[in-house]
Amino acid sequence: MTDRPKTPLLDRVARPADLKQFSDPELIKLSDELRAETISAVSETGGHLGAGLGVVELTVALHAVFDTPRDKLIWDVSHQCYPHKILTERRDRIRTLRMKDGLSGFTKRSESPYDPFGAAHSSTSISAALGFAVARDLGGVVPEGLGDAIAVIGDGSMSAGMAYEAMNNAGHLKKRMIVILNDNEMSIAPPVGAMSSYLSRLYAEEPFQNFKAAAKGAVSLLPGPFREGAKRAKDILKGMAVGGTLFEQLGFSYLGPIDGHDLNQLLPVLRTVKARATGPTLIHVITKKGKGYGPAEAARDKGHATAKFNVLTGEQKKAPSNAPSYTRVFADSLIAEAAKDDKICAVTAAMPDGTGLNLFAERYPSRCFDVGIAEQHGVTFSAALAAGGMKPFCTMYSTFLQRGYDQVVHDVAIQRLPVRFAIDRAGLVGADGATHAGAFDVAFLANLPGMVVMAAADEAELVHMVATAAAHEDGPIAFRFPRGEGNGVDMPERGVPLEIGKGRIIAEGKRVALLSFGTRLAEVEKAAEALRAKGITPTIADARFAKPLDRDMILTLAADHEALITIEEGAVGGFGSHVAQLLSDEGVFDEGLKYRSMVLPDTFIDQASPADMYAVAGMNAEQIEAKVLDVLGVASIAAQRA
Repeated sequence: MTDRPKTPLLDRVARPADLKQFSDPELIKLSDELRAETISAVSETGGHLGAGLGVVELTVALHAVFDTPRDKLIWDVSHQCYPHKILTERRDRIRTLRMKDGLSGFTKRSESPYDPFGAAHSSTSISAALGFAVARDLGGVVPEGLGDAIAVIGDGSMSAGMAYEAMNNAGHLKKRMIVILNDNEMSIAPPVGAMSSYLSRLYAEEPFQNFKAAAKGAVSLLPGPFREGAKRAKDILKGMAVGGTLFEQLGFSYLGPIDGHDLNQLLPVLRTVKARATGPTLIHVITKKGKGYGPAEAARDKGHATAKFNVLTGEQKKAPSNAPSYTRVFADSLIAEAAKDDKICAVTAAMPDGTGLNLFAERYPSRCFDVGIAEQHGVTFSAALAAGGMKPFCTMYSTFLQRGYDQVVHDVAIQRLPVRFAIDRAGLVGADGATHAGAFDVAFLANLPGMVVMAAADEAELVHMVATAAAHEDGPIAFRFPRGEGNGVDMPERGVPLEIGKGRIIAEGKRVALLSFGTRLAEVEKAAEALRAKGITPTIADARFAKPLDRDMILTLAADHEALITIEEGAVGGFGSHVAQLLSDEGVFDEGLKYRSMVLPDTFIDQASPADMYAVAGMNAEQIEAKVLDVLGVASIAAQRA
């Protein structure tokens, strides 16, 4: 396209090794071209823009100094990996980012040898780098070889305990490895917590290396008897005021802070570390998320995630909305419940905007808590809030709640504490692909004694489920809802608590009953319309609850129909498995019922549109229709023609 940026230096880069032909001034110019190419590509695809723009110079410097893929470069979370992908033999596909059959929006081992370790959840990079370092020293063999291990981790990811577990172990093992702390004062949302304050103090003061050098020189000028006291005073001052002490106590050599956008600083430091490091080393770089693109720098989230956009103006090209998003419906419903009950509070883990809790925080700031990227802590914190008489809504994406599962079991379920789990991004989520799919929450929650598990069929049902959770005091309760817009149904004026464990009949029919759990109900209704045109009128039911099941409704459906089919947006082991267990326990199968369960397949589905992903999963209206015809032994039109 003629409006793409001119990139004469970048055009000469087929692989990272080509960067070694450039002088340092040329690498600076190359960085400008790489930034322009990244902006241009994401304007056509949408995706995570700001994080990548913040590490353009760092990406160039790392690939220019180190020898990837022999040296293992591991991007934590990997929102920032688009410039890396452009430099690592994938530029010709960069405009397929996050599309079906295109490049993943994250690092992915199966995609390239330059992605040695896949990522999309945070705080894993240091553990992975240490694993590569130990494998190298133990004689591990991979096709590209094993050289240095370099982890690039953002300041937001340093709020998760896993990062410190890894650093503690790395300091103990003393293996040569490198951690780049990419400190941009922002992860997805502004960072919270003591670590953020600590890092702010570090770069507010004179760089630590200069401080250490000056202090060492001053001490050497003192008379002998005073030197020991001066050394102790220096250590105390160092601990109180500036630089690297925490990381050094964990066993890392600390360098920084340095300007992460200045290659004249980055290149010498990286070259020195590559030449001289013997053990674990942490390089603290200061960057700016969204760097070099005005609309991203000005945005509240610094251009974290964007739709396709106009490069000149930054205006995003979003399709017009005909219905509110599920996330917005949840937020408005929770605010309405909180207005009636001052015990209601909300907890999220670094996703206030994504979960809608930014709106709750504006209304009730003292009752909203962003704990940082710390789902385990967030769950236990919520458990203690409940034990203390509050009504916490622990609000997380399904894929991130997985990280706090032990706490859900041990700290919530066993103690039967009334924590309300609001689970956003249930089901298949589209462009973020397998790493963010909400596929497993029903299976891992519904097997816990005392847990109530609900799924909203549409946005109106979600309003009632928020009210149900707010009113529920007898143990933990969870409700799930998908990403994206609702169905445009009529909305209730207020939420009304549902009777626990009771579903609803949507339409009466004969021969086959379709029992839906979640928002596939809309596809079920489309399938039923097509079936009616073929002379088959199915009964349609909305389960509402995976636990406790509506035993009476399910057993009646089984008794009154030749076949029963369950449909859900989750993996095997979830709602359909619980229904099968009930039918087995009641001996229904002995009476000849034809039972089928439509669940997500036993595979990870790559990124595409949600509709395309559900087509791959076999759960769209046409596939539901085909399942009914197959179960009833009725040949489909397509089969007859074949």
